[in-house]
Amino acid sequence: MLALLQKGLHLFVSSATHPALVLAECTMSEIPGLPNSLNLSPHLSAHKYLLVCSLTVLAWDTLVLSPRTWRLMRTSEWPALKILFHFLRVFVPIEFAVVAVAFFDTNWSQATCEKSYLFEPIATAVLLAATSAIHVIRIHAIYDRNRAVLFGMGALYVAQIVVTAVACGFYRSVPLLSGQGCIAGPKANWVGIYWVAPTALYTASAILALMRSVSSLSAKPLSPWKLMLRDGLNLYGAIWAVNMVNVLFWFIIKPTDNADTIKTIVTSMAAILTTSMSLRIVLGIRGTLVHGGSFALTGSSAPSNSSRATHVISTRSGVPTNQTPHTYTLDDIRSSKPEAAWGDVDSKNASSGDDKGQLPIDERTGSPTNIGVKITVDREVGYDSYGRAK
Repeated sequence: MLALLQKGLHLFVSSATHPALVLAECTMSEIPGLPNSLNLSPHLSAHKYLLVCSLTVLAWDTLVLSPRTWRLMRTSEWPALKILFHFLRVFVPIEFAVVAVAFFDTNWSQATCEKSYLFEPIATAVLLAATSAIHVIRIHAIYDRNRAVLFGMGALYVAQIVVTAVACGFYRSVPLLSGQGCIAGPKANWVGIYWVAPTALYTASAILALMRSVSSLSAKPLSPWKLMLRDGLNLYGAIWAVNMVNVLFWFIIKPTDNADTIKTIVTSMAAILTTSMSLRIVLGIRGTLVHGGSFALTGSSAPSNSSRATHVISTRSGVPTNQTPHTYTLDDIRSSKPEAAWGDVDSKNASSGDDKGQLPIDERTGSPTNIGVKITVDREVGYDSYGRAK
């Protein structure tokens, strides 16, 4: 205790004359008397703070998506995207619960860490394989199951599986002091290809999704903001950005010593955000998830995203007539034609005054023609009128 008081008094006196020297001393030297779990280097302390932030994001995301997860669970179909969705919803919290215990438990010895440090890279490789499978299936679907797209994305996916599996064998237990946690780190700088492979796939996924969205503007013009929200381009962009930042940390940031964990500081956040955004890509699919769903404009050729209805007046089957069917839109009916005039299918049969709304007379039989009304409703729901996923 006396040593701690002396150290504090020294820092207080020195702060008035040499603040830069005090900052360097606080960040580069250890304070004697503190337990190892609190006496952390700046990079290790930042690593722990960022992991806490990552776990907070994961916990919040798990709670927020719970209602939509339940609604998706109740659907009858079980396509690949639905299975991957629910697998990640269970697997990711379990993985990071174990990682957090190993990182923050002061009783987790280094001897135990030497036996368990491979859990994180192996589990994260499984996580990345599942999220990448979502991207392969979805990109293949929005390109109308184009074989060239499937082969290209499939090749990147196979390369990712192989690279991450091989790279797991070149991790090590970071030599921290007892009580400072258990962290897996790379044995060499090239082990960063573990994250390069999935980042390449997510880059291709983001580019292909953007190209597909831009090509749809010819059929349905939209502002960039609405286009981004309709097709989830922000989700693809967020996945690419966090993985690219992680790769930059692996290959650009230089550790201070063998026990510095700066290279792996962003890995947890990258894995959690990649999972979170990929799950939202699944939830953003409209309609069925079978075969990866469909693109927003598939099967629609109308340039407007508003609902519309067409009313066709024609004869009933089996009754001959000389009347020509007419087509009206809701706007035409509401603005220019009252409901009573729907029977006026031919100008020569239309009457005025007291005869409005009466059925036309068949000239051959002298009796009213048997006119039927066929109503065809064609609705195209745009992203802005689309509610939550059912």
